[in-house]
Amino acid sequence: MGTRSACAAHTQLLAVDIRFAGFCSAVLTAILLKVPPALGAGLALVLAIDVSASVTADSYVLQHEGIARAFENPHLVDAISALPGGIEVLILEWSDPDQISVTVGWRRVDDPVSAAAFAAAVRASKRSSKGLTAIGPALLAAASAFNRLPEPAARRVIDISGDGIANFGLAPRVARDRVVASGISINGLAILTEEPWLEGYYRSNVIGGPGAFVVAAEDFGSFADAMLRKLAQEVAGAAPSLPGTPALAGGRLGAPPPSREGRVGVRSDAVSADRREAVEPD
Repeated sequence: MGTRSACAAHTQLLAVDIRFAGFCSAVLTAILLKVPPALGAGLALVLAIDVSASVTADSYVLQHEGIARAFENPHLVDAISALPGGIEVLILEWSDPDQISVTVGWRRVDDPVSAAAFAAAVRASKRSSKGLTAIGPALLAAASAFNRLPEPAARRVIDISGDGIANFGLAPRVARDRVVASGISINGLAILTEEPWLEGYYRSNVIGGPGAFVVAAEDFGSFADAMLRKLAQEVAGAAPSLPGTPALAGGRLGAPPPSREGRVGVRSDAVSADRREAVEPD
């Protein structure tokens, strides 16, 4: 009789253990199901930097340092940190079509630590080439970089800078229209050292997509300021209207842009998504 009682008690305890294990498993499953999926960046940005032969060694350093300094600016970092998911950013250097190179791969920037790490990565990279000015192939290469994003982003933007018009490769307008048709916007930073009309050329031939704009830097010495202002405007354009988001007046870090007599002019030339200009054949 005692043996049967002991067996019954053991069986009852075993059933309780099994039910408890099942309960724990169900709770764990419920918790896991409630964990939100990994959040993609609010903005994925390719910084496409001109390293053609017209860019001297000193000018290259000014570009390089200007990008690094922008990601050390506390106002810009605050704005990036406030953007849900932060930003994914990559640096691509371009000249000849066969000399386009990614010098800093995709990195998530969403707080001061990651911004400082990105600035350090920029400073650690080296110049990749000194070729011709192939803007069209550079745009296509920049667009293809989005295929290697770690996670999909809410918005994709190419941020291309240069000091001259295209003199080799696929026409920029042809490449521009292909890129914009794929849902990617293109903004430009025109450096006017050699060609004072370059801003207009970028507006007509290079930029495209919703809210596209050109920033003009009078020379490489003002590149850092122009880059900071452009990044601020791009982050502001990706930010939802949420309470507590740092105000970037027009993307200008709360300051009005200098006049045309100043070193840097910032004009936002919005381009509709369906704008198409006459293009040359491939």
